[in-house]
Amino acid sequence: MTTTVLVVDDDDAHRGMLRMMLKSWGYTVEEAADGDEAVEKVHAKAFDAVLTDVRMGKVNGIEAMKQILSYNPSLPVILMTAYSSVETAVDALRIGAYDYLIKPLDFDALKETLNKAIEHSRLGVENRELRRQFSEENASTEILGRSPAITSMLSMIRTVAPTEATVLITGESGTGKELVARALHAQSLRKDEPLVTVNCAALAETLLESELFGHEKGAFTGADKRREGRFKQADRGTLFLDEIGEMPIGVQAKLLRALQQGEIQRVGSDKSEHVDVRVIAATNRDLRKEVEERRFREDLYFRLNVISLEVPPLRQRKEDIPLLAAHFLSHYAERNHKNVKGFSAQCMDMLLHYDWPGNVRELQNAVERAVILCTGEYVTGPELPVNIAKLAAEAMPKSSEVSSSLAGLPLEEVERRAIEETLRETGDNKSAAARKLGITRATLHKKLRKYGSDKGDAE
Repeated sequence: MTTTVLVVDDDDAHRGMLRMMLKSWGYTVEEAADGDEAVEKVHAKAFDAVLTDVRMGKVNGIEAMKQILSYNPSLPVILMTAYSSVETAVDALRIGAYDYLIKPLDFDALKETLNKAIEHSRLGVENRELRRQFSEENASTEILGRSPAITSMLSMIRTVAPTEATVLITGESGTGKELVARALHAQSLRKDEPLVTVNCAALAETLLESELFGHEKGAFTGADKRREGRFKQADRGTLFLDEIGEMPIGVQAKLLRALQQGEIQRVGSDKSEHVDVRVIAATNRDLRKEVEERRFREDLYFRLNVISLEVPPLRQRKEDIPLLAAHFLSHYAERNHKNVKGFSAQCMDMLLHYDWPGNVRELQNAVERAVILCTGEYVTGPELPVNIAKLAAEAMPKSSEVSSSLAGLPLEEVERRAIEETLRETGDNKSAAARKLGITRATLHKKLRKYGSDKGDAE
């Protein structure tokens, strides 16, 4: 696929140099000598990215960017600016610029930034196509993903679901264990019968026993009538025992009997009843460790663990984040009657670089919050929870120049980091660093004294 970049600069020599460099990297290049011409070209033709200077004689890069993004908000615009214009460039990030690069350009940083920008600009189209494919090919599951881990798990579900095997689903909180249970039931031979769910962590021991097996009238205080339990409700269907690791030892023994013999006994009754139930259990605990510490019966563990399915944490399937985020955005935009179309490239960067300790549930909550707070058509960084934006920025790889992860930092901090990085590149040669930064050596020394970093000259 041809990748076309629009280069905008009123300096013919600099524009020509960029044209040759980008073509050597395999890009198709078109040029514009000012912002007006750039806007006209964007209206006339599709581009994958725009690389524009900020200071130009007629319409400057910031104004051109505003007009370009009002026409096509998903088109990444990268600004080129002198160090003295960094404050303007940082403001431009808030408006919607994908990134900015400091002149003189570091070509490695330029190449990396362009690659990332173009990859993100194509995510929207790719995600829509993926969602269509998943809706057609995986109609019986709510699990979204194309990562190897999820693809393997979906294959396992398809293999195991039609059997009568008991399944133990493991994984961290928020990974979607209940969705796996639903998928197993939906693809099983019992799909037309009930799927009954019990949260084993939500009830005390006496109440949990009654919830599972039912009780006779007068069996305990408050039992004013006979009640069917969840096993009976799930007869011929599937019983999903969530948080099985929280089940008290006393109830575990009765559960084992139900699994082994297919019989249950109501609380307060001495008669057994036959039930035909397939059991699926889930836990975020290490049940083998629970067995070793005598908090979980070993015989019940082996009875439940006929087939084990581990749901991977989101940090191990980050390639699924764009698809999941797009799905949640569509859902919450419709639910909240908002015209939110997608994520800015910078916002998607934050989502991809955050580790998601709360897994898919945390991502879902973050997207819901962002949609509610979003005032435009595209979610940007400020709408995300503060901890996500902060930690994601810290995790983003640092380029050799001031990177997009500096967006939102105080200008003084941006300046300090730029100076320190340039000094590292020049081997602490202050004359060379000053030239790269576009300032005098005297100014550089003054700023280093301000930051407490002046260690003397290196020529």
